[in-house]
Amino acid sequence: MYMQRLRGITVAVIAGLVISACSEPPAPAKVNFINQVWRVSESSTVARGMLYVFLSDGTLVLASANSKPAFGTWQTAGAGLTLIEEGRPYKVEVLNLSRDEFRLRIHNPGQPVEITLVPAEHP
Repeated sequence: MYMQRLRGITVAVIAGLVISACSEPPAPAKVNFINQVWRVSESSTVARGMLYVFLSDGTLVLASANSKPAFGTWQTAGAGLTLIEEGRPYKVEVLNLSRDEFRLRIHNPGQPVEITLVPAEHP
């Protein structure tokens, strides 16, 4: 009787392990860059503090304290993006996207430009 009970427990434990090993872990929460205000924290060519907003309708808003806002468009392109500024499309690689950082490499004419964006502080 004791052995039958032990076998039953062993079978139940093994079955539980098999079931838990076969189930998929929960997917990590997807980080979204859309409809958020991002501030340039590092770039060799773009001024620190410049703001980027990727609106859900495909509008790109660029703003700075020293100039009038500029508008372009953006769209997803495979694993990256395409930015369209003044009618010119630029391929963009997303190097990192997390809650605290959005790092891009923009393929402008000449050398690619890397930009590190961070969430803008709310006033």
